[in-house]
Amino acid sequence: MSSDSSSRRIPVPEELKEVLLQFSIAYLVEQPADIVDYAVDYFTKMQANRPTILNDQRGDDQSINSQDGDGEYEPPIMQHSRRKSVFAETYDPEADDDDEGATAIFPKTDEQRARLVESVKNVLLFRSLEKEQMNQVLDAMFERRVEPGDFIIRQGDDGDNFYVIESGIFKVYINDKYISTYNNTGLFGELALLYNMPRAATVQAETSGLLWAMDRQTFRRILLKSAFRKRKMYEELLNNVPMLKALQNYERMNLADALISKTYENGQRIIKQGDEADGMYFIEEGTVSVRMDQDNSEIEISLLGKGQYFGELALVTHRPRAASVYAVGGPVKLAFLDTDAFERILGFLTDVLKRNILLYEQMFTDVARRDTPL
Repeated sequence: MSSDSSSRRIPVPEELKEVLLQFSIAYLVEQPADIVDYAVDYFTKMQANRPTILNDQRGDDQSINSQDGDGEYEPPIMQHSRRKSVFAETYDPEADDDDEGATAIFPKTDEQRARLVESVKNVLLFRSLEKEQMNQVLDAMFERRVEPGDFIIRQGDDGDNFYVIESGIFKVYINDKYISTYNNTGLFGELALLYNMPRAATVQAETSGLLWAMDRQTFRRILLKSAFRKRKMYEELLNNVPMLKALQNYERMNLADALISKTYENGQRIIKQGDEADGMYFIEEGTVSVRMDQDNSEIEISLLGKGQYFGELALVTHRPRAASVYAVGGPVKLAFLDTDAFERILGFLTDVLKRNILLYEQMFTDVARRDTPL
């Protein structure tokens, strides 16, 4: 194949982008244990619901390929109430090279921010967000002031924003029937962050009030860009780990998604000899010292740096930690893989990892000999 043809960009159909993007959002929100099983179940349900969705959208003899986008089918979870997929609003995190932050920042007082945190802490959609993502979400929420009689959302309208109440009284109606009242607290419209579904109710201001709002596109940008950056960062790290050369590309991506970033300060202990193993570590930045207890003191047996890993021995042997590990020479940034993810993703590499046992045993023997008087 010529260099021109190998570097040629292959066009990606919009339909494929849309389906994969909606799957990615669902996966990031639900955080299933096994991505393959989840994907099979997700797309099986999508296929099972597709005829119903297409038939529902053919109303009034309208063509599936109509220009207003009604030909797009959506995830099974929302097929009964949506007409247009939210993922028509495309966002490509790879093409977004804005390093100054994903969104504008709308200032808030400490009290306002505290109330926002309290209000959104039980929103299912936010539970999977990391601290940095959550701070970006809070920063990106903008102020909306309302007067008595203002309609915040109307039943049947497309949903664009999610709202948190700072102050004011708001009444909720369904089919013009009064349902409930928000009194200076509460939130509504959170499904708009994922789905362009028609509003299920009307919310009207009874008094003057203050709302904090977030639009769907901003939220998706925060969530997807952060996930994309994490995967790219860890893929580069994992590509330099010889043990992982046997992984297929999709397995390496699954591993990257499962890693959790942790930072330790100089001198801080990362794992303790004798403790039960809860996972293994890959070194992103910095140096760690591996030490063993001997004669009421600790003897250093190895120094490890960027691209190396530790903690896998206890996972393979199902024994307590054989050594302690400390951060040395400054802050150390690690990528942590917990036991469940290790067994799910790297279980088949157990034989490769067991070979390291011989190396460790030889290392321990050498240390013992070095410190034994002749």
